[in-house]
Amino acid sequence: MRVLVAPDKFRGSLSAAEAAAAMAEGARLAGHEQVRELPMADGGEGFTDVLVRAAGGSFVTVTVSNALGEPVQASYGMLPGGRAVVETAKAVGLDLVSDRNDPVKASSRGAGELLSMALDAGVTQVLVGVGGSAMTDGGCGALEALNWSLRGADVRVACDVTTPFLDAARLFGPQKGASTEQVKLLTGRLKLLAEEYRERTGVDIARMSGAGAAGGLSGGLAAIGATLVPGFDLVADALDLDEALRWADVVVTGEGSLDATSFNGKVVGEVLARAAAADVAHRVAIAGRVVGDEVASLGTSGVHVLSLTDRAEPTQDPFASAYELLRASILEALLDLTA
Repeated sequence: MRVLVAPDKFRGSLSAAEAAAAMAEGARLAGHEQVRELPMADGGEGFTDVLVRAAGGSFVTVTVSNALGEPVQASYGMLPGGRAVVETAKAVGLDLVSDRNDPVKASSRGAGELLSMALDAGVTQVLVGVGGSAMTDGGCGALEALNWSLRGADVRVACDVTTPFLDAARLFGPQKGASTEQVKLLTGRLKLLAEEYRERTGVDIARMSGAGAAGGLSGGLAAIGATLVPGFDLVADALDLDEALRWADVVVTGEGSLDATSFNGKVVGEVLARAAAADVAHRVAIAGRVVGDEVASLGTSGVHVLSLTDRAEPTQDPFASAYELLRASILEALLDLTA
């Protein structure tokens, strides 16, 4: 059988490319020689790596500001055809400031600096991934760094959520360390910014779907001309996922934690949905862990679901052994399918 492996990252253990390599190795051990690796992303961490790898691009490393204004090394991607890829988490990601984050002070300026440097390279199109951010500043820091201009470039923002601009603090502020009072303060600031953006640019982003991604950075960029698109769709189109699905007899996807949110525009849910629409004969989802009754019901819809934690030995660390467990799991799944 022809096997397509199209996973997301397994956060904390494997990148999407590493997960795809483990899956491909397991598929070949099961006797399948026609295997295609297509690591995926939805706009969050790994966005740049996936697109640069697929297009045979290159990385450019620069110094920008992190969310607290400290210097940090970050890379953007250069793709053939005068295109660039910017992953804002590489500059202003929550992981870069960890438990030191100040949710009120945190700024998107570094994301604007990174995007500005990509524009300085003379590209005509920039794909921007906005997941995993530390700030809720509505993009004002980034717009200042960009001098409120995208310089005529076609900027497409890959949103991994559909959250409106004014809901950004309420929904995601606590994840970034904001207290109840700080969430109120940040929401008030977003309301003022939405009005400022409308008056200055004529664009009303207050309730725009996806504008609340990255603490409102998506909305700020939309105010100065960027286009907001579902992150998965942007990546899937860039990688020509639909063509790969037409080729495949089996599609295998996966991520670190499979739960109800996996079916809200995320990689696993979208890959499985497109595979079903393409009438792929066999669909497999492998996760570090599987959470929730609705996920368990996938089996009744023809999806073979496996959990790495269920297959780990009592003394085995699933995170440290993720590659081996993933390779063994796909081997098990494919042998079951052909039994």
